[in-house]
Amino acid sequence: MKKIIIILVLCLLVNRTVNAQGCVAIRGAGGATCNMLDHMKNVDTSKWLFTANTRYFKSFRHFVGTVEQPQRQELGTEVINHTFSMDYGLTRILNKTWSVAVYVPIIANTRSSLYEHGGVTRHETHSFGLGDIRVAGYAWLLDPVKHMNFNIQAGLGIKFATGDYKYQDRFYTTTGTTIMGPVDQSIQLGDGGTGFTGEVNTYYAFSHQFNLYGNFYYLLNPREQNGVSTQRGGTPSAATIANTSDVMSVPDQYLIRAGANYQVKDFTFSGGVRYECIPVNDLIGGSTGFRRPGRVVTVEPGITYTMKKCNIYAYMPVAVSRNRTQSVPDKIKTDLTGVYSQGDAAFADYSINIGFSIRF
Repeated sequence: MKKIIIILVLCLLVNRTVNAQGCVAIRGAGGATCNMLDHMKNVDTSKWLFTANTRYFKSFRHFVGTVEQPQRQELGTEVINHTFSMDYGLTRILNKTWSVAVYVPIIANTRSSLYEHGGVTRHETHSFGLGDIRVAGYAWLLDPVKHMNFNIQAGLGIKFATGDYKYQDRFYTTTGTTIMGPVDQSIQLGDGGTGFTGEVNTYYAFSHQFNLYGNFYYLLNPREQNGVSTQRGGTPSAATIANTSDVMSVPDQYLIRAGANYQVKDFTFSGGVRYECIPVNDLIGGSTGFRRPGRVVTVEPGITYTMKKCNIYAYMPVAVSRNRTQSVPDKIKTDLTGVYSQGDAAFADYSINIGFSIRF
């Protein structure tokens, strides 16, 4: 049973990292993850847990609302983001109930577009470096010894603005010259806000082989705007200033996951649904400034291999629904002009997640 519980809680752990789905900048937030792998086993012998999760995706399919814009690819005007991130986590297991953890993301992004470079020739911008670090504490709500088949874990954390949210690169102009300016919001390394995270993680074991899991994560960003220009080194127009899209917003984000696991010897096969969202309006603080709010629903197959002290896993969430919702600047523009306005965003078809955890 102890080994089954390790698998169960690992499935709460793996692939919890919230990350970008493309132009909708759902960020890593320093390992937004249930990390309590060893609360249910060997508290006296395993005091530390180290995790590393790698994620890669390519976003290129444009959507306005839920409607895909295939003409962007046909005309060659689509934006293409390549995102690679590595989230490192170190957890100190205090006792059978409590743990504290720190998460450090390293991010590398490439963005290819026409419209940001004069609209004639496609060029790339890049960003690389440290993301937003997060520190969190976790507690099981039920006694882990007495409740081996079912438990609920709650976590609270702080996300620090350690990622460079003013990262700059060169943009080409219509004359062929280049100018330095902040890269697009979707490939910035951080959001510029100190945020607060809340998590709820749960599982239920029907047998030694079959169990269910669920996760909920919310990042609350009280800061409304981070002051970074969206004009790529240029001068904002009166229209962008009027609808507040001339500066970047600092949005909230949240994640919901649910699914099932089935164990065959040292392998656990998982299947679930994943819902990620940048909301239009934040819970606290204003919601003006440029953001691409949106929702992504994915189906999430995965496999985990368990060894004595180490676990290796691979997950591949595949998108089944993408929705770029109307932002606050879109609504302001609609009110000012009398013409309905709603921006687009590029989404990925799938992401690849590979990682491991080791106890010591």
